[in-house]
Amino acid sequence: MGRGGQNRDCGVAGRRCIATGRVRPKAEMIRFVVGPDESVVPDLAGKLPGRGIWVSADRAALDLAVGKRLFSRGAKRQVTVPEGLVAAVEAGLARRVTDLLSLARKAGSAVAGYEKVRGLIQSGDAAVLLQASDGSVRGKSKLRLPPEEGRYIDCLTASEMGLSFGRDHVIHAALCAGGLASRIVEDATRLSGLRGTIGASGPGKDDGIA
Repeated sequence: MGRGGQNRDCGVAGRRCIATGRVRPKAEMIRFVVGPDESVVPDLAGKLPGRGIWVSADRAALDLAVGKRLFSRGAKRQVTVPEGLVAAVEAGLARRVTDLLSLARKAGSAVAGYEKVRGLIQSGDAAVLLQASDGSVRGKSKLRLPPEEGRYIDCLTASEMGLSFGRDHVIHAALCAGGLASRIVEDATRLSGLRGTIGASGPGKDDGIA
């Protein structure tokens, strides 16, 4: 993923979380930088200039980083943590996923609705299955990707999914393989960590969704 400014974070496979101390892939973490006013800024797109401070995409890890003032340690100087930082990160990730899903719909690589999703799965063209976190468990159980194929995402609510398709709510959606699918899966994985949902389960990144 490209970086702006100093580009210090390129070329390294993983980053160390300031809260847990674990080294994890960048796709499973959230990057922060320190702004000109010495306040912590989430860099969800990974393009802001400056030295990155990394936290696992997990609510407990973020809460610990905020509560224990670990951002100052990561920045090696005193910094300010804005009120509601964790909530802002969650809202930002949700917006990124719904915006990308909307782009996929406009590009013709995303469909919504039970029948259309079932048709895409039956044709073998579905690489990602998305289902609303607040949808009926019984209804959602009727749609499944073949075992060991594709990804499953359930970190968005029905109203959030609806935003992507110009509807009040959407329970079932599916994506064809492509660059947008990979980006949606990555951001959905991080959002899932904050919301405690399944997120983007299934085979690894080299499973053909890219």
